[in-house]
Amino acid sequence: MDSTIAAALLFLLILFFSSPANLFPPSSPSSSPDISTCLLSSGVHNFSVAKDSPFFIHLLTFSIQNLRFSRPYLPRQLAAVILPHDLPSLRASILCCRASSLTIRLRSGGHSYEGLSYQAASHAGSIAVLDLMNLDHIDVDAAGQTAWLQTGATLGQLYHAVAAAAAVSSPQPLAFSAGSCPTVGSGGHIAGGGFGLLSRKYGLAADNVLDAILVTADGRFLDRESMGEDLFWAIRGGGGGAWGAVFAWKIQLQIVPIRVSAFIVNRPGSNLHVAELIDAWQRVSPTLPDELYVSCFVGGGLPESERLGMSATFKGLYLGLASDALSTIADQFPELDLLDWEVQEMSWIESVLYFSGLKSGSSVDNLLDRDLHSKTFFKAKSDYVRTLIEFHDLLKLVNLLSTEPKAYLIMDPYGGSMARRRSDDLPFPHRSDNLYAIQHLIEWKDEDDDGDRERYMQWLREWYEFMGPMVSSGPRAAYVNYLDLDLGYRGWATETEESGDPVEEARTWGERYFLGNYDRLVRVKTMIDPDNVFWNEQSIPPLTLRCPFTRHGKEKFFCAEGGASSISRGESAAVISAVLNYGTEQYRPTIQR
Repeated sequence: MDSTIAAALLFLLILFFSSPANLFPPSSPSSSPDISTCLLSSGVHNFSVAKDSPFFIHLLTFSIQNLRFSRPYLPRQLAAVILPHDLPSLRASILCCRASSLTIRLRSGGHSYEGLSYQAASHAGSIAVLDLMNLDHIDVDAAGQTAWLQTGATLGQLYHAVAAAAAVSSPQPLAFSAGSCPTVGSGGHIAGGGFGLLSRKYGLAADNVLDAILVTADGRFLDRESMGEDLFWAIRGGGGGAWGAVFAWKIQLQIVPIRVSAFIVNRPGSNLHVAELIDAWQRVSPTLPDELYVSCFVGGGLPESERLGMSATFKGLYLGLASDALSTIADQFPELDLLDWEVQEMSWIESVLYFSGLKSGSSVDNLLDRDLHSKTFFKAKSDYVRTLIEFHDLLKLVNLLSTEPKAYLIMDPYGGSMARRRSDDLPFPHRSDNLYAIQHLIEWKDEDDDGDRERYMQWLREWYEFMGPMVSSGPRAAYVNYLDLDLGYRGWATETEESGDPVEEARTWGERYFLGNYDRLVRVKTMIDPDNVFWNEQSIPPLTLRCPFTRHGKEKFFCAEGGASSISRGESAAVISAVLNYGTEQYRPTIQR
C-alpha cells in the first residue's frame, strides 16, 4: 500500500475512534461481570482465560525469554492473556481490563529482565497480560527514510523489513539504530531508550522516533500533536508500560554504506593480560570515530573462547571498508592485535545476523523468528562508568570474576553521538558524562536452577557491591531497559492510608534510572494517568494530591483525574499548578484550600 494512503487511512481511523461517542464500550464497567464477557461483547476473540483454557500456560510462556520466570509454579495471579490484533482491539482490551479490575501488563517481546511485562513481583491483584505479538505490521517508506512499526514487531522483523524495502526503493541501504538481539520487542526497547551498535553514530532508538500513536487509560488515541511534547518526551525513554499502550512508532531510518565491516574476536590469557586489554579498551573506545563501535565482553566462560579460563571478547562494527577498520584499530587500539582475516565485509543486514546470537547456519530470514532458540536463566544489573577505572581495580575485578565462570560483563562504549546529546533531551539521561556502560550478568541452565539459583543471584549482588567504588555515584546510575528489582520496588498501584508517599519511595530507583529527569516524568504521569492504571513495580508513579472531596466514601487522592484537559473544578488551578511545579521551589506537597 502506498505510504501516503496508509497514513491517511490511519489518520481517519484515529479520528473515528477518538470521537467522544467512541471513548467507551457499550457496557459500563459495572455491567461487565468478567473479562471474557467484556472482551467478546467488544469484538475481541483472541484471548485465553486461565480457568477455561488448557493452552493458557503455553500462551503465557511462549514469549518469556528469561527462564527464571517460566516455571508454572511461580505465583503470578494471572487471569488472562489477550492478543489484540489492531487498534480497536487494543483499546477494547484496555477498557475491558479496567472494567474487570485487572492489573494490565503490556508485553511486546517478553525480554523484561524482571518479568514485569507478564507477571508481578508483588501482590497486585489479578493480572491480564496484553501480549502485543500480533501488532507487528511494519510500513517502510524507503524514499522518505521513515517507517511506521507496530509495537509488537521485534527488532529482527524491523531490520528485515527495512533492508528489504531499501533494496527495492532506495538508492542506498537503510538501517535503524537499536539493539542487536532480534527477538526483543520494539515497543519496550524504544520505551526505555534502546542502545545498539549504531548508537555512537546515530543515537538511541528513542532519539530517532518522529511520532507515535498511544492508547490512554480511558481509551483515547493520541499522536504526537495531540499528546503534546511532554508526553511525547516521556514515552521515548521513560520506561515501558507506564504511560499507556503505544500502538505504533514512526521512526527515522539511517543511511549506511553498501558494505560494512564486522569482527568478533576472543583474546584469552592470564588475568593480568585480560586486565591490560580492558584498560586499553576503556581508554580508546569512547574516542574512536563515530562510525566504529567496539564492545568488550569479559568472563571465564565466554562462548567465543575455546577453553575455560578468563578471556575478553571484542565485537566491532565499522561503517565502511575492512581496510579502513583495520587501519583505525591498528592506530588507536594496537593492543587488540586485530588481523586481516578476522574482519569481514558484509551488508548491514548481514551484520545484524552476524551479531544476533542466532545459531550457526542461520539466514537473514531467521531474523523474523520471534522464538529465541537458546534461552537461559539469568539475572542482570547495570552500571555507568564516568572516569577510568584504575588498573589495580581492573586486576581485582578480573581476579574476582574468574571465580565464577557463569558470570560475565558486557561493556558498551559511549562517546560519539551519545556525547553530543543533552541528558534531558529524553528521559534516558546517560549521555556525555559517561565513558561506557556495564551490564553485569550471571547465567545458568535448567540443571542448575533448583539448587543453585539463589546462590548465583547472591553472587551477582555481592559482585555489584564490590563494583560500587568504580562506577558512577550520586546516584549510582542504571539503565531502565535492564530492570533490577534489587534497587527497590513498590508493590501496589495506588496509595493507601498505611503506605508512604509513592513518589518519594520510587525516587530510590527512579533517580538511578532517570537522574534529574525523574520529577518531570512524575509530572507527566500525573497528567496522563493519574489513577496509575499502567504501572509495574518500578514504573513512574503519579503525584499524590490530597483534595477536600471524597469518592465512594474515601478520600480522593488524584484531583486531576483524566488528565489536565478534564479538570473543571473551581479549585483546579491550584492542582494544575502543583503538578506542573512538582520538583521545583513552587511545589507544595499538600494542596491547601
